[in-house]
Amino acid sequence: MVIKMILIGLGSNLTTDEFATSKEILEAAMDMLAQRGVEILKRSAFYETEPVPKSDQPWFCNAVVSVETKMGAIDLLKLLHDIEHDLGRVRRKRWEARIIDLDLLSYNDEIFPSRDEWESEAQNINPEHAIIPHGRLHERDFVLIPMMDICPDWQHPVLGKTTEKMLAGQQSAGIVRKML
Repeated sequence: MVIKMILIGLGSNLTTDEFATSKEILEAAMDMLAQRGVEILKRSAFYETEPVPKSDQPWFCNAVVSVETKMGAIDLLKLLHDIEHDLGRVRRKRWEARIIDLDLLSYNDEIFPSRDEWESEAQNINPEHAIIPHGRLHERDFVLIPMMDICPDWQHPVLGKTTEKMLAGQQSAGIVRKML
């Protein structure tokens, strides 16, 4: 049975004058989602994670939430970008330290651009459009481990593997530890 879920990945490794910790920033992002009509159904624990790719930037705080919304995938993605902007994110270069990163990991069982194009598009480092499910979620411990908290049986609509199986087959890309 396919479990339909909208999943959002949250990450932060910089703070602001308003928010003293990355965990506070992620909490603020979740509050902003709720204020804008996105109901959070489940949320993972917070995890401290090594930057990927490895660098000397600060470690991240990561989490994953399952949500419900009447918005379509593209409108939800736009909202995530708006919230990033409202919290102070400025996009300069890929994989840089950031105040907030909100990724649309999955939108029910939708595949975008199409099943036939997903795999080649998912490998594109700078895709020109949305890739749903997220093109690299299955390669990232910092996504899969929090997903295990809330949806170990969720099945990737292209790869056909559950969260649990994707994590079991994953070669670790960095340290991920649950925050207290």
